Amino acid sequence: MNHPQRIGRPSLGLRTLLALLAFALFLPAAASAAGPRQRARKGKVNARQAKQERRIEQGKRSGELTRPEARKLERQQKRIQRAEHRAKADGKVTRREARKLDRMQDKANRDIRRAKNNRPKRPRAR
Repeated sequence: MNHPQRIGRPSLGLRTLLALLAFALFLPAAASAAGPRQRARKGKVNARQAKQERRIEQGKRSGELTRPEARKLERQQKRIQRAEHRAKADGKVTRREARKLDRMQDKANRDIRRAKNNRPKRPRAR
């Protein structure tokens, strides 16, 4: 008895093998995708922290910030640094920890802006 040969349609075993091969090729690419994102986030956090510290120093030099304001903002920056170190302690910053750090830096950014621009309004000259 001759069986007709199937053309163009791989057997179930071959399909399974191809699916496993595709998955095996895709898995390392998916795993490595998290690495650069983590590094990019780390770079942004550090760059943002440095920029905020420069703004505080510039505010102290220009007189826009009083000593107590600068001290308060510097303490806030230290708290952010400690939170960042705690988040990194286990080797990975989770999304939740990253969001918390972002919110802390957002608040610090607002506080710096407000402290630098909180001059009392002067009466207009007539």
